[in-house]
Amino acid sequence: MKISTEIASAAAIIGEHKAVELYAKAGFDAWDFSLFSMCKYDWSTRQCIDTGHPLSGSGYLDFVRELRKIGEDNGIHCNQSHAPFPTNVPQIRSYLKRAIECTAEAGGNICVIHPDNNKTPEENAEFYLELLPFAKACGVKIATENMWNWDNIADQSSFAACATSESFCQHIDVVNDDSFVACLDIGHGEMCGSGSGAANMIRALGHRLQALHIHDNDRWHDSHQLPFTMSVDFGGIVQALKDIGYTGYFTLEADQYLSAYNAENVFSGMQKMAEAAKQLVNLYEKAAPAKL
Repeated sequence: MKISTEIASAAAIIGEHKAVELYAKAGFDAWDFSLFSMCKYDWSTRQCIDTGHPLSGSGYLDFVRELRKIGEDNGIHCNQSHAPFPTNVPQIRSYLKRAIECTAEAGGNICVIHPDNNKTPEENAEFYLELLPFAKACGVKIATENMWNWDNIADQSSFAACATSESFCQHIDVVNDDSFVACLDIGHGEMCGSGSGAANMIRALGHRLQALHIHDNDRWHDSHQLPFTMSVDFGGIVQALKDIGYTGYFTLEADQYLSAYNAENVFSGMQKMAEAAKQLVNLYEKAAPAKL
């Protein structure tokens, strides 16, 4: 079982190039290519921001090739990516084929693309089916992800696309294509009010599950913290992964964890992230196989 992590949080401190290099030195096998700087959304103004980032310019493929080479030189590779969101914004959608292209150029096999939170499986299927021919031509699978909305009255998360086991399976099955898979966000699945619980969702998804976003929370907020630092029961979740014979990467999306670090000490934080990911792998290897 191999471990990987998103690079956006470290890149915000030291840039993408150094982030890929240091994650390799910290002990990760792979990196999850965060593509948010391609087209960033300002939630307060509900407008897209011109980031001036290389991923948004004409030389985006050269930038991707640089990152891939740094990874290969340091013995680490790209396993998956995360496209910009929210995908209901037309300008964001205009960058999704670029996100898939960048995934392929980086060497990744899966591009995670959010569903529209408030659309049905059939409505979201139309969106994904438009992208799948291009993704297949690039040799990339598209993964949808379990989402949530926030209920201000109840002060907790509420249902959104793929939030429950039933909705998630319906989203995959209505598309009915081997190049369309599930990425389970563990933290989202554990939030009170929206999900079915990550372990239940894993067992329901079965073979559909081919990617993970792993992070911890208080089972209320979307904290995106390091596993084993808050309230999520990772023992039960790892057992569920063992029960379905999951063979994909253990990919961290603990993107709030490094906010307490700076350029001088961020490598220490990255090492702690690798240690947590390896602890998950150890739990998986020690877990009893599913009873037939």
